[in-house]
Amino acid sequence: MNKNIIYRLDWWLLMVYSLLVTFGIVNVYSATFKETLHGLFDISQPVGKQVFFLFFSLFTGIIILIINGKFFEQFAPLGYIFGILLLVGLFPFGKTVSGATSWYNIGGLSLQPSELAKVTTALMIASFLSKFQTNLKSSTTLLKIGGYLFLPFLLIVLQPDPGSALVFGAFFFPLFREGLNYAFLAIFISVLVLFFITLSLPIGAVVAIISLLIFILFFVLKNFNPKIKIWPFLISLMVSIGFSFSVDYIFNNVFEQRHRDRVNIVIGKEVDIQGVGYNINQSKIAIGSGGFSGKGFLKGTQTKGDFVPEQHTDYIFSTIGEEWGFLGSFTVIFLFCLLLFRIIIQAEKQTNKFRRVYSYGVAGIIFTHFFINVGMSLGMVPTIGIPLPFVSYGGSSILAFSILLFIHLNFDANRLQ
Repeated sequence: MNKNIIYRLDWWLLMVYSLLVTFGIVNVYSATFKETLHGLFDISQPVGKQVFFLFFSLFTGIIILIINGKFFEQFAPLGYIFGILLLVGLFPFGKTVSGATSWYNIGGLSLQPSELAKVTTALMIASFLSKFQTNLKSSTTLLKIGGYLFLPFLLIVLQPDPGSALVFGAFFFPLFREGLNYAFLAIFISVLVLFFITLSLPIGAVVAIISLLIFILFFVLKNFNPKIKIWPFLISLMVSIGFSFSVDYIFNNVFEQRHRDRVNIVIGKEVDIQGVGYNINQSKIAIGSGGFSGKGFLKGTQTKGDFVPEQHTDYIFSTIGEEWGFLGSFTVIFLFCLLLFRIIIQAEKQTNKFRRVYSYGVAGIIFTHFFINVGMSLGMVPTIGIPLPFVSYGGSSILAFSILLFIHLNFDANRLQ
């Protein structure tokens, strides 16, 4: 039993959590409001289900807080296996919605195991990095970590739910903190930028830009180190040009049409405000119409008119922007920044490596969801379809994020033990 933990809890972090989940309930209520709604506890309506899962999440959080923190370190491998089994079980027993077999139907309520898999994977990565004398420059270590991440990623992609699968890239945050070479980050960013440049410009212009940048880089570095060789730069040039020529094939033959359309809209190559671009366009209209202080609770015309599809889930930020304006949107963004800042600060105070790695994993997952969801609502990133933590409608989402945060709170309250 974890005695006197109430005195060691980070109440500021709990306050931020409370504000976000409360604001989430308010906006889910507004986005799904109907005259037939019988109050917040109407379990037949989305807001009623959200309130139910919130209370269940709080109950689960209290249990997590009184458990000895060492349990989670011992439980991590078994929990990871359990998470994988839940994902595998979807294929014979799962419920298919909108073409994706991503949920279990339990007594009229849906459970999405991909959300819980983020918790178990975070614990597993923390366990692996802390239990052994791992060297993140070792190819063996990187392959093992890659395997732990790739297995849930693959099972989620096969549902298919590529948006949820992409979130597992968030685990690079704790890996970089623990010593992963930043060259991996540079390569990832370079590939991503090159991919979008290739889609936006003629291939000849792309080749010219790549060649110019690589040779400029070579001559600049040559001034600092005269012994530097040119052949690595020539190899990089050939690989980059080869990748650029392959982008067109990958984009047209690997991506599904809906994914191609979403990318084209973001890069401005194709605008279809009545078709595939309808969601983003209506979301931007809703946010822009809110002005500085918003139209007021239950007074959003875009929200009341159901102009924004999936507004209580993927596009909940458009409800915030329309009804609460710039002030409400800024407040939500500020609360997320404060949440992430405190998690990282507390992680750095940990002397236990397992707990530090886990907390960085939590920060990475929350940041990735936050960045993509808000960016998607503003039309800055392609529509991927992942919830805004603690705010969007989704029982599995609020449960999983609450578990992630309450385990971190347990670790922080007991960091001196």
